Amino acid sequence: MGSFSIWHWLIVLVIVVLVFGTKKLGSIGKDLGSAVKGFKDGIKEGETPAAKTEDKPADTNKP
Repeated sequence: MGSFSIWHWLIVLVIVVLVFGTKKLGSIGKDLGSAVKGFKDGIKEGETPAAKTEDKPADTNKP
């Protein structure tokens, strides 16, 4: 009942490749990578307008 060794993970990897095939795993990896990239771009776009407004101090002395 301890942690899994490298051999356990290699056997699991071989079984996954046999079940899904390399084409399917490649397309899943590609889709996952593009989703992560889109998420990061969305986060960057969401931060830039807030950063621009925080850089400019508000002038409270105007009547």
